[in-house]
Amino acid sequence: MAETPSTRYKFGLFEANLESGELFREGRKLRMQEQPFQVLVALLEKPGEVITREELRQRLWATDTFVDFDHSLNTAINKLRDALGDGANNPRFIETLPRRGYRFIAPVQALTGEAPTQPTTSSIEAAPVVATPQITGAELPKAHPQIARLLFGLFQLMYLVFYAVALWRLEEIVWRASYAGVSGTVVLVLVLVTGVVGIALRLYTLNATLFNYRHLGCNFQRLFPFVLVLDVIWAISPFLLTHLIGIGLSFAACAALVYSPFAQRVLALMAYPPEK
Repeated sequence: MAETPSTRYKFGLFEANLESGELFREGRKLRMQEQPFQVLVALLEKPGEVITREELRQRLWATDTFVDFDHSLNTAINKLRDALGDGANNPRFIETLPRRGYRFIAPVQALTGEAPTQPTTSSIEAAPVVATPQITGAELPKAHPQIARLLFGLFQLMYLVFYAVALWRLEEIVWRASYAGVSGTVVLVLVLVTGVVGIALRLYTLNATLFNYRHLGCNFQRLFPFVLVLDVIWAISPFLLTHLIGIGLSFAACAALVYSPFAQRVLALMAYPPEK
């Protein structure tokens, strides 16, 4: 008797229905585009085996299709990981083998027969599980990698100038902080330490951007907790200029600087996707 081909795969809390092209988490339908789903199916069909990038290219795109294959596949993998709540650095489902391909590492159960009845409110979509520290809670915006790279580099240059000017005007900063009732010694040490460390950090990121270092995206993700703390500390600096720009604009500038590290993280991922 011929073996009945599997039409559903179950792994963890998830179930993929190959006939309908749908992915469910605990019975709730997840939003999933065609290409990420086809990548998932290819991995589920051979769990534990390496699926090369070339195999995925042949499966997803015809030979006469002109497309930025590397960027498109990286985007599909990121969307798939987003839906599964998976992360590239500490994967639970999809393992990346640099320059080779991917491997599905979780146990997979092949199912046959009719799929269980899904909830009548099939339009309800499960919220993706967020895996930290990677960005997995939302789809990355659409933009050309070169544009993202340019904007990311401008952020690094801005902060480099920011630190240099602050150290140049250090005496004035300490005087204004003391005039406002803040310990001048504390401000002096804080600006010196964070400024010097910040210059070293921005020289690295700016140099990596200029030379288009392809691992910068992953490296920036690892540095992000440190970058976040550093940028939040410097976000209070606009209040030293209150006498020039007013209290309202100082708050607005502070809010923009607090948001800045998150914008940099998104731009780094858009310019340098981790799966290379």
